[in-house]
Amino acid sequence: VIRARQHSAMGPRVGALASPGLTLLLSFTAHCSGPQTEGFPKGELNANGAYSWVRDNTSLLEDFWCQPASQLPREQLSALIKSLASQRVSLKAWQLSCLANLATRLGLQDDFKLHPPNLLLFYNLNHVTEANCWEFTHRAAWGNIELLANLPNQRVALQHTALSCLGGPHLQLSASDLGLLGVLICDMDASQIVTADPHVLKNLLHCPQLTNTQRAALNTLLASGRTQFGPPGSWNLEGLKSLGPLATYIYPHLWEKVEEAVGLDFFRSMVVAYRAGRLSQRDARRFITSFLESKANSVSSRPKRRTGRSCIHGNITAATLQDDLFLVHYDCTQLESCLGTHVLRANLDPLMQHPLPAECQRVVKAKLSQIYPHGIPEDQLHLITSLVYLYSLTEIGQWNITSRDTVVALLASDVALENQTEAVLQTFLDHNGKVTGTLLVAIGGSRLCWMSLQQIQIIRPSEFRLAGAPDISSCPQSRKNVLYIKAREAFRNNSTTEPNKYYYYIRPYLGGASLEELQYLAQANISMDIDTFTNLNPLVLKNLSVDEVKALLGQNVGDLQKARSNPNVIPWLCTLDRSDLCELGLDTNLSSPTPACVTRGPPNTTHPLSHPLHNLDLPGNDAAAPASGSPPVHLGYLPLAVALPSSLLWLLLHQAPSGSTGTTPRAPGPWLLQMALPQSCQAHGHQIQERRTC
Repeated sequence: VIRARQHSAMGPRVGALASPGLTLLLSFTAHCSGPQTEGFPKGELNANGAYSWVRDNTSLLEDFWCQPASQLPREQLSALIKSLASQRVSLKAWQLSCLANLATRLGLQDDFKLHPPNLLLFYNLNHVTEANCWEFTHRAAWGNIELLANLPNQRVALQHTALSCLGGPHLQLSASDLGLLGVLICDMDASQIVTADPHVLKNLLHCPQLTNTQRAALNTLLASGRTQFGPPGSWNLEGLKSLGPLATYIYPHLWEKVEEAVGLDFFRSMVVAYRAGRLSQRDARRFITSFLESKANSVSSRPKRRTGRSCIHGNITAATLQDDLFLVHYDCTQLESCLGTHVLRANLDPLMQHPLPAECQRVVKAKLSQIYPHGIPEDQLHLITSLVYLYSLTEIGQWNITSRDTVVALLASDVALENQTEAVLQTFLDHNGKVTGTLLVAIGGSRLCWMSLQQIQIIRPSEFRLAGAPDISSCPQSRKNVLYIKAREAFRNNSTTEPNKYYYYIRPYLGGASLEELQYLAQANISMDIDTFTNLNPLVLKNLSVDEVKALLGQNVGDLQKARSNPNVIPWLCTLDRSDLCELGLDTNLSSPTPACVTRGPPNTTHPLSHPLHNLDLPGNDAAAPASGSPPVHLGYLPLAVALPSSLLWLLLHQAPSGSTGTTPRAPGPWLLQMALPQSCQAHGHQIQERRTC
């Protein structure tokens, strides 16, 4: 959301604007993000002027969208893309996917060396040639691969491109191989990690989260002593710090082998990092749990001198809580025995500055209940945000939540679960609070998923218009339906008079759109981006014809190839015959690998608008509804990239049309992975008719 002061400060800078396309881009972003900037003087704007404009208005470009940008001349679009790279403007997947198509259509992809790495992730890989294979892949492979969460085929194709650059998968990835693969290692099989050059640690540092098998591979590699750190017994503090978040994945049995002084020094550094906000709660808790387990194993092997729940190490005082090794000296049992309620009341803040394991958190909650039997005071709620998930609806109802800041503190921590979200907001509303657009922005779009139907209903339409573009892709389908209806009410005035502006507003909520809404947008020439398309209700999507989908996606229809294994797209593809696939430019070779078509129930012939709000399912009853979208870290869409060893993936991707396996690696380019519908569509009643060939 662009702040008003950013727009008011723009006046002199836009005086040189002349291009209708660039003027339109600025006017749309200004209008849709905040107060409209009035009047754009006419004049000439060359490529240099475009560079200056982008440099001076970087914040505006965070609200970039493709419909007005599609009217820019080639030189100005090129200047805009290069400035996005130099200014490191962070765009979202829905923005990048359509921008990549604009760049490809105007022949700008060859300038990829000057483009943002994240944009390269979305480029047409057919245009990657053998000559530029290495440079393209090396730059793209250090982008944010999670932006492709909804485009599983593009993600697999990108890895295929990288392997092609290497001449095929190697038994052992060398340091230079790893330099090319970048974050693509995050999708590699665990066996590839174990046998790779130890420099693989540098690649793994950029993975948002390791799978269990990858974590096991990491520990195997570290235990082998092949890394620069040597065997665990020789590790030092500097080496452990250089591991960064990877250190949080180390198993207890390896911590047992680390010299005690080194381990304790590193423990101190992790507590300091957590306290300073440089280490997430999830990572900190994973490390603390593993490290303390290693200490418990060491202690359990020694003769026990005392038993029971008596306080062994002495009563906890204010000074005790200042010790960064507090959790090493006091396990959760000792915390319960040695922490008095008077000390806790006076020192709640320093105690909560430690990354308490879940068992210790429950101990603290129980003691707080003794201190505050009628509910925790509001000034103390800011200190217990990491404990919110432990509280019941009844307990939260006893709290005195009167401040918007308290709501933000409790819900913006990403610790509160769905039931806690509804309860915290209801307690706030019961104390005359209001759910405003500003509050919705502060707590994040995902919190909309867990508000009650009644809470959503009382949000004024004007507040929805101020809520920006919330990400509700992880919401249950029933909530998406409700939120769409509410957003439709807020933005319907633009639906007939300004369809493109209406699409800009309604886009985040289209996961709950009705069939009629999608049919209307298909006729409005809005060119829906593929990321938004993959988050549509799959039951509604199944009722769209091929022509309607082509009209809906417009210039982005080619992106279907990148998303054809997306769980929300598969049911629609399974309704198509061979001629439909040909019309969409999709491969129809039935021997090509693809996930099986999944029947998710009968088509939904009643669109969401016909359901009154009070009849819609609650989140807890949503098991049957197909949820669309995916969490930030979601490798479930990558059955080929993750579940299969890279060598097997290579064989599958090089399968000849006849079904035989090629023995000679293909020359790089074109590499766009071709995925076809499986014959299992027929098993689900979706007959694939071979009426004609492509």
